[in-house]
Amino acid sequence: HESHTHSGHNHTKMTNQTEITDINNKMYELFVANLVDAQVAVVDVKGMVCDFCARGIEKTFYSDKAVKKVDVNLETGKVFIAYSSSKDVDIEEIKKIFLSNGQTATKVIIKKVL
Repeated sequence: HESHTHSGHNHTKMTNQTEITDINNKMYELFVANLVDAQVAVVDVKGMVCDFCARGIEKTFYSDKAVKKVDVNLETGKVFIAYSSSKDVDIEEIKKIFLSNGQTATKVIIKKVL
């Protein structure tokens, strides 16, 4: 059972969802299609249930100048974050960002894009 509140509205969601560990290759390939010299954080997230959640995540990550692109998929519970290759990507920092937005990052994988 997951629930959280944003100012103005609440969410309660019953879920049996297990941790998502597979990268949807088609979604990933579309995401990285125009990226060069980047690294992508593939994040499995619990607690993303509405568009308000997704926009908050995007806004937070785009405030980092090293972030090139963000894609939030509510259906799959996946978030792709493309960073410049020079960024020292910190998985714990990513997890803290999700926690501050009311979600839980259950798994984070960093992949290089050449």
